[in-house]
Amino acid sequence: MSRPTSRPAIIRALLKKELTAYSRDLVFLGLTLVVLIAAPFLFHALPDSVDESITLGVYPAIPEMIGDAREALAEMGATEEQLAELDDIDLAAGEEGLELIEFESEERLRGVIEGSLELWRTESGEMVYRDKEAGDKKPEDAERVEPDIGVAFPSDFIAGVAAGKDDLTVTVYSQAGIGEEIQTAMKSFVREAAYQIAGRELPVGMPDEDTIVLGDDRMGDQVTMQERMRPLLLFMVLLMETFSMASLVSTEVLQRTVTAVLVTPAKVGDFLAAKTIFGTLMSLSQALIILVFIGGVTSANWSLILAVLVMGAIMFTGIALFVGAAGKDFMGQLFYAMLFTIPLLIPAISVMFPGSAAPWVKALPSYPIIKVLVETTAYGGTWGDAWGSLAYAALWLVVLYFAGLFALKRKVETL
Repeated sequence: MSRPTSRPAIIRALLKKELTAYSRDLVFLGLTLVVLIAAPFLFHALPDSVDESITLGVYPAIPEMIGDAREALAEMGATEEQLAELDDIDLAAGEEGLELIEFESEERLRGVIEGSLELWRTESGEMVYRDKEAGDKKPEDAERVEPDIGVAFPSDFIAGVAAGKDDLTVTVYSQAGIGEEIQTAMKSFVREAAYQIAGRELPVGMPDEDTIVLGDDRMGDQVTMQERMRPLLLFMVLLMETFSMASLVSTEVLQRTVTAVLVTPAKVGDFLAAKTIFGTLMSLSQALIILVFIGGVTSANWSLILAVLVMGAIMFTGIALFVGAAGKDFMGQLFYAMLFTIPLLIPAISVMFPGSAAPWVKALPSYPIIKVLVETTAYGGTWGDAWGSLAYAALWLVVLYFAGLFALKRKVETL
């Protein structure tokens, strides 16, 4: 008389069957290999440093403006001491991360900003212009200087400001890709320069810095593109397994393989347990493999990263179970997969960039997962910082996982 088979043994047998079926699905197996190979290459190809400085082109040169203004200011009654103070003018003083590049003509300034001219700085500090269309060669041992924005002052700017003229026109040149916030900042810079040159205080009182900066002040501590992409790559690996797992479930349902499984001593609970374990392990193992190649794990954050990856893997497994049970054919399964995954991608894009996410974005299930990944890998977040997001993610995990279990259980029982 044979002994009854234990539940763990049945689940192990089902897991072996899942692995065999997965290895025979050449489409998703190939996609998995491509992701595991391409993700580290993409990560290491991204910039690993951040340039927080702004290069500002100015015409005319500051000494030239001062020289042109001396005679006019003297006629206006300026004393020798006041004229001497002009030599101490530094428009970039106190402006952290601002570099001034002085141009000999407004035409060259405009050409460099629009890209028709190139500006190079040699090792000796000499500025060399290069016109590619004219066949000019690239100067040797030189680095290219690319002003983000340019400001052309009128020749009588200093004297006009000192005289209180209100018809002075300052032209600000910017590339099409320069953000509106930088253009606004440069306009404010021009106003401050005018008051500085005129020797006047700004007509408004500025609040303290801690009342201006909202959230974490990242000045001087900006994350690189690599650090921004690290959590996104991990998230994408977890999300991509939704398609492959849903495909496996859908195939077994459509081909009624599950009915053959249930003829054996295996029960519906064993089938669901095997699906859960296999889906979770596949998502988690791939995320950990990617993590080995792209780094970001420390002795302080490894437990938090592991916890959030496990939660994400279980959550997306639940979604895969629901999608696999709902799809009546391949196109239906693909439609449901896209229907779920596209909204889940929105928080990933939102959290990756500075600014506050909209309330409806924060309500999506994937928001707390990607938020914890970003804060932990990029900003050194701890368990104390993440407990609120983890609790919210746990609520969504329970809802989505049990919804997937219920949908698949009901589908299996009706076959």
